[in-house]
Amino acid sequence: MDYLSSRMPPFSLLAEPELTFNSENTALEVNPLRGLSRFGAYNSSSFAAYTPELRVAIVAPAEGWSKIRGLVETIRANHAPGDRPNYVPPFPGFEKLFDVPIVAAPKGVHIKWPDDLMALGRGGAPHERLLAAMSAAMLHLNTMHDQFDVVMVHLPDKWQVAFTAAGFDAHDALKALGAQYAIPTQVVNDRVFAFKFKASLAWRLSIALFVKAGGVPWKLAPLNGVPDGTAYVGLAYALRGDPRAAQFVTCCSQVFDADGGGMQFVAFEARDPVADPREVRSNPFLSRSDMRAVMARSLNLYLKRNGGRLPQRLVIHKTTSFKEEELRGVFDALSTVKEVECLEIGSRGTWRGVWLVEGRSQGVRSEADKAPVPRGAMLQRTGNSALVWVAGNAPTAGLGNPLFFQGGKSIPKPLSIIRHAGSGPLEISALETVGLTKMDWNNDALYDPVPVTIRYSQKLARTIANVPGLPGNHYPYRMFM
Repeated sequence: MDYLSSRMPPFSLLAEPELTFNSENTALEVNPLRGLSRFGAYNSSSFAAYTPELRVAIVAPAEGWSKIRGLVETIRANHAPGDRPNYVPPFPGFEKLFDVPIVAAPKGVHIKWPDDLMALGRGGAPHERLLAAMSAAMLHLNTMHDQFDVVMVHLPDKWQVAFTAAGFDAHDALKALGAQYAIPTQVVNDRVFAFKFKASLAWRLSIALFVKAGGVPWKLAPLNGVPDGTAYVGLAYALRGDPRAAQFVTCCSQVFDADGGGMQFVAFEARDPVADPREVRSNPFLSRSDMRAVMARSLNLYLKRNGGRLPQRLVIHKTTSFKEEELRGVFDALSTVKEVECLEIGSRGTWRGVWLVEGRSQGVRSEADKAPVPRGAMLQRTGNSALVWVAGNAPTAGLGNPLFFQGGKSIPKPLSIIRHAGSGPLEISALETVGLTKMDWNNDALYDPVPVTIRYSQKLARTIANVPGLPGNHYPYRMFM
């Protein structure tokens, strides 16, 4: 094959997106944990005015109570890092980190379950007993909303027989119950109690509890080249009922502001029947009218959050291709938005990349570097598609070592970005994708393998599919973390 016709196009290197820890964008960091250590959380001052103490309610079997109290004591204390030494800074203690103490809710709020699963409820199968107990707990907590901020629920491993059943998932059922009553929950399993790296445990649990109680740890700093007034929507589909029939499609539309905040989602049940169940199993999609309806609801949610102001640019992410009917539905609903971009973001490709450096031996032109491809490397394949490495070497995020590769294993593979609608440099779309991998507040990592638009909408779509009784409403994401 002729060399000129077979070589790859030139690549670009995108800068590591910065996070901001104040509204003036003067407190900037690329490492979220280092940023929290240096500047505190984005809304620490307003959070303390909202609730001067973060009050934790406990729902657990009797033998789990002392363990949960031990967890709370763990995040109150400071800890030196024991793992990931080039990424995790010392944990300073919850109150020093977020400027509010973490305390137990009043005695009458907590709920103590029996240790014996079969003593729960009034009868029925194990999962029915657990569901009845969780429902009763949420009903009780709903009567004293003003006395707690977040609920820690212990589901011990010995109850695993009750965690799943046909059409039932205990975690999803609990999150759906909490969403209906506006009660944020933190599920705790036995693995948490045995985790030996206390600094990492404290970072993860503290951030999660702070966010679920209404806190904002960080936001995306303005990205170079991204127009003002940009917003993002993540779409995900899940099949409800028998997957072989594929008669019902649930859709989750997750709405984000330009800085990655304002995380609310729309639960939507497709109304139009599925014409070809085999096709929808491999590529779930909506009809034109259903897509128009879900995007109109998403836009309405954005308008309510932003005083009736339209986004100047709306970017829609999903993991499957956009059907022609879906694109028409998008533009039906978003005709008043100046610029609309529809991106397919895939993570299952077979592409790999190795970073080459100048050869050190005579006659060797190049050789593989010890470090992987840099995070933010982008290779444009066509006029509307590109490969983007969101996993890779991120030296500016490390705490000293010039090599920081999250996980430290395997050869990182890129995300595939395909633009189905929109215009402008693909570098902007790629930079936004890289930035949105840093907005998952449910862990302490530098980045997620996919942008938060994809991660959150997938998780929520599965929850909707597993809990048919969840009303088709809009909810803040913190209820489902």
